[in-house]
This record gives sequence, structure tokens and C-alpha cells, in this order.
Amino acid sequence: MQAAVERKFEVIGEALNQLAKLYTAMAARIPDVPQIVAFRNQLIHGYATVNPDTVWNIAQNALPGLLAAVQQLLDQQGN
Repeated sequence: MQAAVERKFEVIGEALNQLAKLYTAMAARIPDVPQIVAFRNQLIHGYATVNPDTVWNIAQNALPGLLAAVQQLLDQQGN
């Protein structure tokens, strides 16, 4: 289960990384993009240093806010 959650964070981080490169103003409306991308990089490049409690904490506490921010952005874009 942990590997699946980490993989989803990798995908989310890469998507936000690309968004930040291509649509800077839009990415700026999503909180914590640099931190999310940095966490993605840690997962990809430093797996041994990732604390499972950190992954769980982010999933429980940060992910709902990220989802809400992205949903609001999509709603404003008419999607």
C-alpha cells in the first residue's frame, strides 16, 4: 500500500512540476507546489531516506487541501 501511495505522490509531483514550467500563473494558485515537487524528487531519487510516517502524514493532512485547491482551479477553468 505504501508503494502505491508513494507512486501517486510521484505522479502528482511530476504533474505539478510540468504545470509550473508551462503555466506558471496557474501553478502559483495551488499552494505548496515547490514543496510537493521537492517531495516527489525525494521519493524518486532518495527512496531510502523517505520516512513512512511522513508519507502517511502528507496523505492524511496535506492531500485534502491540495485536492480542494485543484478542484477549485478546475471549476474556475470550466472543466
